[in-house]
Amino acid sequence: MAGVKITWLGHSAFLFEAEKKLLIDPFISGNPLAPCSPEELNPDIIAVTHGHSDHLGDTIEIGKRTGCRIISIHEVANYIKSKGVFAEGMNKGGTVSVEGIKLTMTEALHSSSIDASGFSFDGGCPAGFIIRINGHSIYHAGDTGVFGDMQLIGELYEPDIALLPIGDKFTMGIKEATKAVELIRPKIVIPMHYGTFDVISQDPFEFKKVVESKTNTKVTIMQPGQSIEL
Repeated sequence: MAGVKITWLGHSAFLFEAEKKLLIDPFISGNPLAPCSPEELNPDIIAVTHGHSDHLGDTIEIGKRTGCRIISIHEVANYIKSKGVFAEGMNKGGTVSVEGIKLTMTEALHSSSIDASGFSFDGGCPAGFIIRINGHSIYHAGDTGVFGDMQLIGELYEPDIALLPIGDKFTMGIKEATKAVELIRPKIVIPMHYGTFDVISQDPFEFKKVVESKTNTKVTIMQPGQSIEL
């Protein structure tokens, strides 16, 4: 397996760098923890889990500037295209291959209105992604509650790394995310979607303590702007 560099950009935004660069949920403008500006990001691909402004984020602006490929669920893709930027729609259970990176869209339990559209566009359904890059399998859960079929995601795609929200109120909290780890059984889990705002303040070290006491999964706590390499 070749290398992959993973950088957390705060909230649920991650940059994956191999031969090509994949950016997911680029909420940069308006994100108080973002370590960079949208203008500093030059991805080959953007993947969007759902239409909420803290996930769709700066997708359209980055897409216009770079001409990168944008992948999202069908309805969100239609909204992006209405803004003059090409996007490729897909749906849950499907897989697309873009620039040698395979993206499989998974279930997520959440909502998906497109805030920026003034609710004039249907946001479809929220989703997660399995990202297969340089021989690695990475699960970005998007915004979700825990659900039993996470076990199937673990069995089908055997993710090395799971990126799971722990912020509570709008997604799983620590208790639910711990159960998600038990179902998915990744080698490593990275908590996300916490601490950006007071309403989703959580202690990632408590999450680490609980997960590592109950499972063989290791918890890697990242700081915005920090990178790890596989």
